[in-house]
Amino acid sequence: MVVNSKCCFTVKPAEPTWNGPQPLSELDQLSVIHVSTIYFYRPTQNWLSPPDTITNTLKESLSKALVPFYPIAGRLRWIGKGRLQIDCNAEGVQFFEAESESRFEDFGDFSPSARYEFLFPGVDYSVPIHEMPLLLVQLIKFKCGGISLGLLISHAWARLARDEPLGTATFHDRRVIRAGGPPRASPCIDHEAFIQLPRCLLGKLDDLEVRKKTTLKKMANEDHSSSDLERGCTRYESLAGHIWRCACKACKHENEQPTTLCVCVDSRRRMSTLPIGYFGNATLDVFATSRAVDLTSKPLSYASSRVREANKKVNDEFVNSGIDILKNQQDLTQFQDIHYEGSTQGPFHGNPNFGVVSWLSLPIYGLDLGWGKEIYMGPGTHDIDGDSLVLPSHDGNGSLTVALCLQVAHIDDSKKHFYELI
Repeated sequence: MVVNSKCCFTVKPAEPTWNGPQPLSELDQLSVIHVSTIYFYRPTQNWLSPPDTITNTLKESLSKALVPFYPIAGRLRWIGKGRLQIDCNAEGVQFFEAESESRFEDFGDFSPSARYEFLFPGVDYSVPIHEMPLLLVQLIKFKCGGISLGLLISHAWARLARDEPLGTATFHDRRVIRAGGPPRASPCIDHEAFIQLPRCLLGKLDDLEVRKKTTLKKMANEDHSSSDLERGCTRYESLAGHIWRCACKACKHENEQPTTLCVCVDSRRRMSTLPIGYFGNATLDVFATSRAVDLTSKPLSYASSRVREANKKVNDEFVNSGIDILKNQQDLTQFQDIHYEGSTQGPFHGNPNFGVVSWLSLPIYGLDLGWGKEIYMGPGTHDIDGDSLVLPSHDGNGSLTVALCLQVAHIDDSKKHFYELI
């Protein structure tokens, strides 16, 4: 796919905002790289003429959105010991405009594809971090009249683009999650929340559709009476266990091979201190572990119960103990994803570790910027072997979509097991 860049703009807040250094919580410190999403639209003819209508609407509404979300217009800065803060300086975000001779028909069903990498502005992680915008947006106009928007975005932008009130006020004070404060004197819970797993690059992204959710959840809760769980597995725990099991079978790990599933838990509803509208990272990774032979030979209820046992640990005290562990670290470099970006650390074949991130509760669809809702939304490209995302189906039929990244040699087998074992 050929994408021809036209211009680049720096979009700044529409009015003066608070300036100064903003401390980051320990959970904010971990995920530094940009997360990409892609939206495709087919605007009506009145939005396509004059040609700059869509561009101007996006730039103006983005500028308004940067007032309540002013930290996004700032820059990260290293403050020593592998730690960062946000310099709220209103330097702005990057907005790129481009064109392509391609048509929407070239994307087929819009399944995740390596072609998507051309739809996003490039991020050079070798430049000093204080020069790197926190938000980059690329608008591409296609020959067919459709457009794509590649970005990391808050839904607040969409409301302002339609000239609607913002809604829930943003809450920026990270002291509610103990940003900038010392660790507690009380002992930490003994857990492995920040274990470092090998990162394996050069995977292939594929997507799978899950329609038999009821059957899958029922399978996951078989033998529930024999487990130590106080309730059955959720649909996420059921599906995560299924993905883990199928990927492990596809990779043909030896029986005694230890395998780990990373579960990314949103702690907003599990902490008493976080208000509605808190604008910051509140996710924490926990880990389900097993031997490969147990995953592949036992029923789904075993794999899902392992996920459930990991998930149920996360409460207010567990998150705070994780924050204490990070606060007691002399240097956080080893825990930050930006230091692995572009590297080839870890084995390239036979990766025994997997991850399943849920986007089921996120308001990712219905991003109407004034010319109607998107015809497709999905994750951008990524190449971390073993990573996967679970999303609700875009057409609202109740099915789920799994975007799974595995080595090319394992994709077909994983897909085969995924459907055969339901």
